[in-house]
Amino acid sequence: MFGGLTALFIAFARTSKWDLAFTTNGFLAGLVAITCPCYWVSPTGAFFIGIIAGFVVVYATDLLEFLRIDDPIGAVPVHMACGIWGTLSLGLFATGQFGLPVPTGADTSTVVKGLFYGGGTTQLLAQAIGSFSVTAATLVVAFVLMYAVKATGTLRVSKAGELEGLDLHEHGMLAYPEYVIHGYSPSLHHVPQQAAEKMPAAVPSPSAAS
Repeated sequence: MFGGLTALFIAFARTSKWDLAFTTNGFLAGLVAITCPCYWVSPTGAFFIGIIAGFVVVYATDLLEFLRIDDPIGAVPVHMACGIWGTLSLGLFATGQFGLPVPTGADTSTVVKGLFYGGGTTQLLAQAIGSFSVTAATLVVAFVLMYAVKATGTLRVSKAGELEGLDLHEHGMLAYPEYVIHGYSPSLHHVPQQAAEKMPAAVPSPSAAS
């Protein structure tokens, strides 16, 4: 909750608008961030983890836009950036009250204690190593896979498909029926004639028909 509210107020401070997209991604950011440490942190720790996740998702989105990396729905800020933050947060906010979960309960012979609760940097360093290792391995595998797909010539659709839109080009219909209901025609002046001919005609809205 606090991730969503934080992102909401940051966006409002920038634009004087209540930004629904940032708010939704802020809620998801808090959810992603608390996933790793939820068992080992207190409600106070969860509160601060969520707030910081709200900042992380906003500024990670800014960074992607600055780098001109296309991410229309903010998946990288939510899942990668806030996932990394959540993983690191265990090394900061783990209270040391809870043992390891085992089938018979909690094994309190070993506890997880973060930096802010007197645990030093040991757990934080372990979290950083783990997060870096997973991130690096994922990036390497993803780049290899994407370049392999690119080598086959199938990474991108045709130019006509890009102009027409994948919903029509691949599936023969609009993904957003409200466009048709309200009489919106996707036929734009820059769409090639052969692509425009395959687009369904707009259906007049009931208000227009009356």
